[in-house]
Amino acid sequence: MLRENINNALKDAMKSRNERTVSTLRMVNAGIKNADIEARGHGKEPLNEAELLSLMQKMIKQRQESLELYEKGGRPELAQQEKEEIDIISGYLPQQMSDVEAGSAISAILQEINAEGMKDMGRVMTALKERFAGKMDFGKASGKIKELLNKK
Repeated sequence: MLRENINNALKDAMKSRNERTVSTLRMVNAGIKNADIEARGHGKEPLNEAELLSLMQKMIKQRQESLELYEKGGRPELAQQEKEEIDIISGYLPQQMSDVEAGSAISAILQEINAEGMKDMGRVMTALKERFAGKMDFGKASGKIKELLNKK
């Protein structure tokens, strides 16, 4: 479904001659195709929805890093381009959880799987990624999990 939405939006952007959207969505499609090819090379199926969301979050994170570098380097035109790409890609992700919602979801998972220490970090992250793919910033979640596990 996400692939269809992106392809339909690409067609619409091409018809309306929105160059930034066209180039961004083509870049997203290329990233998806590359990931599918890589998965096939490892004997796996094409990316599922959760994996697509994860890939798109990775693309956004890359653009945010570039944005910071361009702003530090005094290149406002390139920084603006990165902001526009972030906005376009973000439009295909589900609404992100607030920090409070993420914290309560993490606490619930910790209790559910009886996590007792840092040795359970991988299990907790796996459970979060299965349930909240595309809705949670797993970089922030990792820090919160470590904080909660160190209290135990």
